[in-house]
Amino acid sequence: MAPLTPSFLDQLRRAAPGGVIDDAVERLTYESDALVHLRAVPGAVVLPSSAAEVQAVVRLCHAHGVPFVARGHGTGLSGGALPHPEGVLIGLARLNRILDVDIANLRVSVEPGVTNLDITRRVAPFGCYYAPDPSSQSVCSIGGNIAENSGGAHCLKYGFTVHHVLEVDVVLPDGTATTIGSAALDSPGLDLLGVFIGSEGTLGVVTRATLRLLRRPEAVLTLLAGFDSIDTAGDAVSSIIRHGIVPAAVEMMDRLTIDAAEAAVQPNFPTTAAVLIVELDGPDVEVTDLFSTVEAVCRRAGAVTVEVARDPAQRDRIWKGRKAAFAAMGRISPNYYVQDGVVPRTKLSEVLGRIRDLEARSGLRIGNVFHAGDGNLHPLICYDGTVAGQAEHAEQVASEILQYCIDAGGAITGEHGVGADKKAYMSKMFAPADLDAMQLVRCAFDPSGLSNPGKLFPTPRLCGEVPGPYRAHPAERAGLAERF
Repeated sequence: MAPLTPSFLDQLRRAAPGGVIDDAVERLTYESDALVHLRAVPGAVVLPSSAAEVQAVVRLCHAHGVPFVARGHGTGLSGGALPHPEGVLIGLARLNRILDVDIANLRVSVEPGVTNLDITRRVAPFGCYYAPDPSSQSVCSIGGNIAENSGGAHCLKYGFTVHHVLEVDVVLPDGTATTIGSAALDSPGLDLLGVFIGSEGTLGVVTRATLRLLRRPEAVLTLLAGFDSIDTAGDAVSSIIRHGIVPAAVEMMDRLTIDAAEAAVQPNFPTTAAVLIVELDGPDVEVTDLFSTVEAVCRRAGAVTVEVARDPAQRDRIWKGRKAAFAAMGRISPNYYVQDGVVPRTKLSEVLGRIRDLEARSGLRIGNVFHAGDGNLHPLICYDGTVAGQAEHAEQVASEILQYCIDAGGAITGEHGVGADKKAYMSKMFAPADLDAMQLVRCAFDPSGLSNPGKLFPTPRLCGEVPGPYRAHPAERAGLAERF
């Protein structure tokens, strides 16, 4: 791997004039994403101001064998934007323009540094919105959302980022600029867009994205129900789904996360063991009819309080409390570790019970806030980083929770990505042949392994390299793939 020589840095400055940061102190700003316990100071930081500059920087890195990592706004929670100490971090915050708003065709074209919520704000006067809504939507970037295939509270009904991206302009790891997908709702040929979204920056750098917009629904009703236990709240979720109802969102918070939210933003949630937020949207008649069923189901399941938000102010208050949950944990704990895993809805109570037992055994408080509708858990493990060994203990606790998810037939990540944090768990979910196939895809895009190295896969491998004697993948033997 080539060092960042003075000559290389000079060429980098010419590629992105005024955008290179090589001062040791200033580079510390970029040493981690929101998963702050994983840190690495980048060899250099470049802040390009155009797609052409991104392409010039990537071409330069490829020519010199220098690894590079693309970064949006640094809100990721998996170490997906962890820099390489001998590489270049490409910050995309300056590419922050909304390029085109096409209301007639319900689409918008943006640069990768545009903040998620800014899109909805821009198109709201036209009665439209952008559906994916991660909790960090007021600060996270579209480029990061695409890299991680972000979801959010409303993904139960409306899906993840991959369901709302029509087309992306990308710079491939060799510096080639290309377009993947199309402005049409469906593109012919291989679904390379589906491959690229969620690849966590390992296949290239997004420089523009065309996104699908939705019309604002005619009616929105939001219910906040308080339960004496998280198990009865879970029973209510299962019962809602059994009735054939697909809410726009079903969110749950336990007592610890409620307390944190109250300390931070005062949403005035009930003083119960758990709260359930259920939101329905659609035609007015349909929403009204289904909502009465949801309310009745919650009461039968044991809801001790039920509040219905029938105006935007009430709804905003409820969602402010939910979306503040992650950041709010800082009010009640010096440090916390956010985990992200998925379990089948039918296993929610079982896994949450195991987490409660783990909390008692570990001596660390664990808050639970999650997308209950699709079983996407976000346990928050509280610890004090000033106490020797406690950070490592929190990591162990988080790892055990991931194993619970796997045991239940779930997955190690729902929407936060694998990154550097959870790559060791990929081998617990996928067989060696599966991981080799994934590596072949990566190598087709990046045979030199320069684009966001050290992420996603359990061990760094050269293209086509597996432990022991080489074994051809079945796709190779069938003539469908080739080794590089």
